[in-house]
Amino acid sequence: MDALNKLAWLDWTVLSVTLLTIVLYGAWKTRKNKNVQDYLKGGNDSKWWTIGLSVMATQASAITFLSTPGQAFHDGMGFVQFYFGVPIAMVVICMVFIPLYHRLKVYTAYEFLENRFDLKTRTLTAILFLVQRGLAAGITIFAPAIILSAVLGWNLTLLNIIIGILVIIYTVSGGTKAVSVTQKHQMAVIFTGMFIAFFLIISYLPDGITFSKALDIAGASGKMEVLDFSFSLENRYTVWSGLIGGTFLALSYFGTDQSQVQRYLSGKSIKEMRMGLIFNGLLKVPMQFFILLVGVMVFVFYQFNSSPINFNPKAEEAVSNSAYASKYETLKAEQEKIFNDKETIINKYIETNDAKYTDYIALANEADQDIREEAKQIIKKVAEETNTKIETNDKDYVFIHFILNNLPKGLIGLLLAVILSAAMSSTASELNALGSTTTMDLYKRNVGKEVDDLHMVKASKFFTLAWGVLAILIACVAHLADNLIQLVNIIGSIFYGNVLGIFLLAFFFKFVKGNAVFIGAIITQLIVIALYLLNEYNYINLPYLWLNFVGCAIVIAIAILIQSMLKSDTINKTQE
Repeated sequence: MDALNKLAWLDWTVLSVTLLTIVLYGAWKTRKNKNVQDYLKGGNDSKWWTIGLSVMATQASAITFLSTPGQAFHDGMGFVQFYFGVPIAMVVICMVFIPLYHRLKVYTAYEFLENRFDLKTRTLTAILFLVQRGLAAGITIFAPAIILSAVLGWNLTLLNIIIGILVIIYTVSGGTKAVSVTQKHQMAVIFTGMFIAFFLIISYLPDGITFSKALDIAGASGKMEVLDFSFSLENRYTVWSGLIGGTFLALSYFGTDQSQVQRYLSGKSIKEMRMGLIFNGLLKVPMQFFILLVGVMVFVFYQFNSSPINFNPKAEEAVSNSAYASKYETLKAEQEKIFNDKETIINKYIETNDAKYTDYIALANEADQDIREEAKQIIKKVAEETNTKIETNDKDYVFIHFILNNLPKGLIGLLLAVILSAAMSSTASELNALGSTTTMDLYKRNVGKEVDDLHMVKASKFFTLAWGVLAILIACVAHLADNLIQLVNIIGSIFYGNVLGIFLLAFFFKFVKGNAVFIGAIITQLIVIALYLLNEYNYINLPYLWLNFVGCAIVIAIAILIQSMLKSDTINKTQE
């Protein structure tokens, strides 16, 4: 049965009504915005729960709900360590960043940098934000579009345009408040859909498999290894990379990225802003743990139900039409035999409750993983020989495959609404922030004349629309990386450490002036990009999470060194 035909009229109804209700409600609720204060800061009347949910919704894009379960399916729960730095970062931001932003009554985080340093430093930092967030906005549209198009057969370009236009409608019309009020409803849809999916997966397991036994089966194959205390750089996700690299990434993202700063700048008071961020800090790790656990339960589900050798339908289709078709079919037959053997072992485990069978389950899953890796190599060969783009890594397709093939009618539409709602919520925040930063940090600051509120609101709407169109264009030309959720974090890590370092210099190193920071920031950005490329081509071993810490440390060190040299030069000239 074709995947597209699995969407019944009930699914289409649930999907359409959910998305249109969110869009129309956001546009209607914020129709009275008349000035810049209302449009860019939501009238400063947001309560803490609105701020908290808005902050979470901004970070929790469609990539989170597509990629994270697939990440857990293949690699287990270890990815949750990536978020260990978030609570620490929330406390620091509440103590240092929020009081300063509130006292200065800034519209963007980068206004503060002109007061502390100079216009060129403010402009450079704003441009660094616009580059990385502009790219990320395109990816947050592209991520669900590429996967839904592959699985459902929908036109990719059309999907990119539809998602982009839906977001543009209410973001341009209502500004910050439209983003915040819609995100509350989007988060409600998201949590409802994920909880229903989780409990359905549990209910689909055989009668003898309790939740604790499901965890045992997952644990036998290494899926429940949450904590890794090793100091090895070979391991991308460890407790230390999460606490150090993750803290610096979270400080940069929540403290200096306008897409997040704008969420809490709309707060009614410092207390509401702080409570909103603490709420996010307390809930973020459990939320990600739960989403990963959904992926682990999908893994357990496929211990009792056959699964494709590769979850990307486009990849399987390409191989079936190639010279490698027979070899691929042989691998499928081997996988089927492993599945049948594993089923026998699991049944004995259910009957006897003997823990020794979990070791046999683990061995069977290792053999299954080897088959999947061989399949990926075949897909890669087909892609190379036909000179076509085929995604070999199927992490992003695992959860959507489960949804379409196992959920009842109506719930498929709801889960698709979850994915698209998440895409819309994060993209709306990004476009809102891109428009605000362009308006306040570049346009207004350099227009050279005083302009009234009406002009600034129109300018903000125009720039938001322009960034929306650009995001759609980026989405239309984007290509998949190893894993979508990693791609967004990699882009952030390349820029965030440098930007955070600039802010920390502003907060804590009062003797450092604008020229030293400006030169240091440019040098640092070039170094960080070089380090990332060296790592990609295996000349060095530096996982991307560490770039946040490294970039921050380098810009601080270089700026202090340059400032010391400039000061020394000034003293020598005075003595002469």
